[in-house]
Amino acid sequence: MVRKTPRKVTRRRTRKAARRAAQTLRRTRARTVAELKSPAARSAADHTAAAGALPQWTTAEFAEAFRRFKAARPEPKGELEHINPFTLLVAVVLSAQATDAGVNKATPALFAVADTPEKMAALGEQRVQGLIKTIGLYRTKAKNLVALSRKIVQEHGGQVPRAREALEALPGVGRKTANVVLNVAFGEATIAVDTHIFRVGNRTGMATGKTPLEVETKLDRLVPAEYKRHAHHWLILHGRYVCLARRPLCEKCLIADLCKWPAKTVVHHRSSEH
Repeated sequence: MVRKTPRKVTRRRTRKAARRAAQTLRRTRARTVAELKSPAARSAADHTAAAGALPQWTTAEFAEAFRRFKAARPEPKGELEHINPFTLLVAVVLSAQATDAGVNKATPALFAVADTPEKMAALGEQRVQGLIKTIGLYRTKAKNLVALSRKIVQEHGGQVPRAREALEALPGVGRKTANVVLNVAFGEATIAVDTHIFRVGNRTGMATGKTPLEVETKLDRLVPAEYKRHAHHWLILHGRYVCLARRPLCEKCLIADLCKWPAKTVVHHRSSEH
């Protein structure tokens, strides 16, 4: 029988102790993650974030977050299908309290017969209603589409105006819609805050605010100029597919290590390839 030397015994005990410590750490992490994934924990964390109680992002963190977004998706695009500035305006008006997918199912038939304000005005409310009735609030939206089309023809020579004030003066057009049109159709560095961006801004601590305008104002001030042109697309897509309302996919998040949300389940640093 071979006797174990004191050195071998010590090494064996050390290895066992290391294994036990690793197992304990894994169990602790598993419990912590499970607790953070609970609806109650996420809700509490969201309330903390909405109250503006999270640490402020630094200038360097903003730059790094948008550097990663750009590296992952250099030329982000909106998901609303359109043909020209007018059909973009129409699609954004229709998207209020509706999904982009739902709007995209209805607009091909609409745009086939009304891709200009003149044609939309000529259709009239009843025919427009029939073409968009699968979209929520279709009666009100049909009324606004016909009215804004007439106003564009009468006051802007049939061209979608490029000025914010003129856009917001159109029936059914608010600040968010104007921002989308200015950004997508005319290339301006505006940030349209929808429900996704509002959630991402507050939850991450990137730009907290009680209203979309507060979040927009902060993002406009803090997002580096070189990234502002595409900022709202990156943030919308992040909120729509990663930072989900009920259960954010922290494990897929490009900015998990920068995020200040107390209930996040991933905190490791992302590699530079992102």
